[in-house]
Amino acid sequence: MFGNKNRHVPVNLRQSGDPGIDMLVGTRVRKSPFFHKSIEHGVRSVTVYNHMYHPRLYFSPDMGGLLGEYDYLTRHVTLWNVAVERQIRVKGPDAQAFVNFVTTRPLWDEKLPVNKARYVILCNQKGGIVNDPVLLRVAEDEYWFSISDSDVGLWFQGILCGTTFDVEVDHIDVSPVQIQGPKSLPLMKKLFGEAVGDAPYYGLWQTSLGNMNVIVSRTGFSAEIGYEVYLKEATKNADALWDAIMEAGEEFNIRVIAPGHIRRLEAGILSYGQDMDIETNPFEVGLDRRVHLDKGDFIGREALTRIKAAGVSRKLVGLVMGGHDIRWYNSDFWLVYPVGKHEGAIGYVTSAFYSPKLDRNIALAMVPVEYSEIGTSLQVDLPSEAATEFTWAEVHPTPFFDPKKEIPAGRTSS
Repeated sequence: MFGNKNRHVPVNLRQSGDPGIDMLVGTRVRKSPFFHKSIEHGVRSVTVYNHMYHPRLYFSPDMGGLLGEYDYLTRHVTLWNVAVERQIRVKGPDAQAFVNFVTTRPLWDEKLPVNKARYVILCNQKGGIVNDPVLLRVAEDEYWFSISDSDVGLWFQGILCGTTFDVEVDHIDVSPVQIQGPKSLPLMKKLFGEAVGDAPYYGLWQTSLGNMNVIVSRTGFSAEIGYEVYLKEATKNADALWDAIMEAGEEFNIRVIAPGHIRRLEAGILSYGQDMDIETNPFEVGLDRRVHLDKGDFIGREALTRIKAAGVSRKLVGLVMGGHDIRWYNSDFWLVYPVGKHEGAIGYVTSAFYSPKLDRNIALAMVPVEYSEIGTSLQVDLPSEAATEFTWAEVHPTPFFDPKKEIPAGRTSS
């Protein structure tokens, strides 16, 4: 099947559905410093991300579930427990050289000065995507990788075994929360003062809240105006930070919600493990502009040079599609077919939700390049639809909404 072409470990395309089983909560998987706070605020569903329990829903069905959280995110201000964005610190005399060796875009002083952040791609020697973290430069000789769901710490330590970089690589006791939504700026000013308003998009501000040391960044996973607060000594200070944010946020109608995957899909933000993994390369998933083959030596450069020259045989595309409103995470990679055919799937849907912005279902899907042109008609085998009545779909540009990121950059509102 096309979706598993050239993969060493095939994508599991068996359509098994959601079995409705409970998740075992034990000591093998970490609980973040904010986990008990998520419980206090009524978390209803969790998954495992970076070996930690990760909240995915708080609002009850009566409150609208995920769509209720989406509505709150786009109208008010929300607090997210995102401690699963574990921080990998690279520190030492060769920190800058090491960071440039493991990333696909140039990050010299003029490209990434102290107190700036960047979205970066890490690839292996075959050009496969290892991770897509936000990189924070917090000092001349210190960088933090705020990682997505893969073992970057182990990857970096393995690289050090075969190189001579003079750096230390460690997990550190820093945990972030996100404050996202149109009312996030007034809340942040109440917490940190007027100066926080001067922080540029992807800028960092090292400051304190009471006796807690934090780094504030103008970043987030929501595609709304938002901030991340990276809490140092998080194991000790988690309660104090959380309670301070909730108390200050009362006048702005703050609510605790899960990371807004409906909103990130509208914005074309990819989710590692769903939309890409170590057996996909940046050219397949639309991250071409994050790869600078002329920057000098870096891991994966030779492979990515060959891939770019040869071209790719598959691409991740946006879809708009019919069927029932998709109000929960797809439990399978749904199969994609040519129009009029019910056999011989050509690709698979990676992420899908109902979009309030477009008033229709939207999705990301991996398909052959010959089916990737905007406007191409396809069909998707959606669960619970009649087996012989596949749902129509059409290739659509991504991002689906606000392609120039006017909203998170603060140039307009949702």
